[in-house]
Amino acid sequence: MERTIQKTIPVPADGRVTVDVYGDADPGSAGLVVVPGVMSDAHTWRHVARAITAWPSVAVLNRRGRTPSSPLPRDHTLRTEVEDLLAVLDRLGGERTLFGWSYGGLIALTAATERPVRHVIAYEPVIAPFARAELPALRAAAEGRDWDRSVDIVNTRVSGFAPDHVQALRADRQGWSALRRLSEPLYAELAALNASQPPEALARRAERIDLIIGEADQGTEPYGTSFDHVRQRLTAPRVQVLPGQGHLAHVTGPALLARTLDALA
Repeated sequence: MERTIQKTIPVPADGRVTVDVYGDADPGSAGLVVVPGVMSDAHTWRHVARAITAWPSVAVLNRRGRTPSSPLPRDHTLRTEVEDLLAVLDRLGGERTLFGWSYGGLIALTAATERPVRHVIAYEPVIAPFARAELPALRAAAEGRDWDRSVDIVNTRVSGFAPDHVQALRADRQGWSALRRLSEPLYAELAALNASQPPEALARRAERIDLIIGEADQGTEPYGTSFDHVRQRLTAPRVQVLPGQGHLAHVTGPALLARTLDALA
C-alpha cells in the first residue's frame, strides 16, 4: 500500500510527532502502528509499510529527535517515549496492533503494560543494560557533534559489524548522510534506555504477545541476549524466528518481515 497522509500529532510538554499513514487514513479504522527504534525513522520503514497487506492501514511513528518531529526534550526518558505513543494512539483511535523494533519494541511492550492492547508484536526488543559500556564514547561524540564517530561506534562496538561493513556504508554518500542524521539523538536515547527501570512484567495488559528474532541473532550479544531478557518479563509470548536475518531485517529483508507480520495478524 502507498502512503496516504502524514499526520502531525501533539504530544506532552508541547512536543509533536509525525506519523506516516499508509492505506486507510480514516480516523478510527483498525490498523498496525509501527514504532521504530534508534538509528531509524518513519522513512526507514517505508518498504515494510508498503509491503504489509493484512491490516487496512499502517501508521509509522516518527519518534521525537527525527525531522519533522520535535527534538528530544532535555529530560528525555523511556517515560517520554511511552507517553508519546499513548498520545498517538489516542489521536488515531480505533483498534490498533502495536509493532515495535529494537528500542521501539520496549516502548510498545511498556505501553501495553499500562493500556489494554489486543495484540503487541516486538522485533528483537532491547532492555537495560544495553551498550552501557559505550555510553562515554557516544557522549563524547555527541558533545563534539562528531556524527561520523557516532555511526562508527553503533555499528562496530554496539552491533558488532566488521570495519569493512562500515567502509561499505561510507561509500554510499546519501546513505551515510542519513545515518549521520539518525545518530544525532543516539546518545540521549541509549542513555535513557539504560536509565530506565521497566516493570518486571511487561505487556501485562496485552491479550496477545508475539516476539520476532532474526535467525542470526539467536543467543548472541547484544540483541539475542537482550531479547532473552525481555522474553523473561512476558507471559506466554509466541516466538517467531526470521530465517537468514539479523537485527536490520527492515533494511535487509523488508518483504520477508512484512510477510511475517501479515501472518501474525
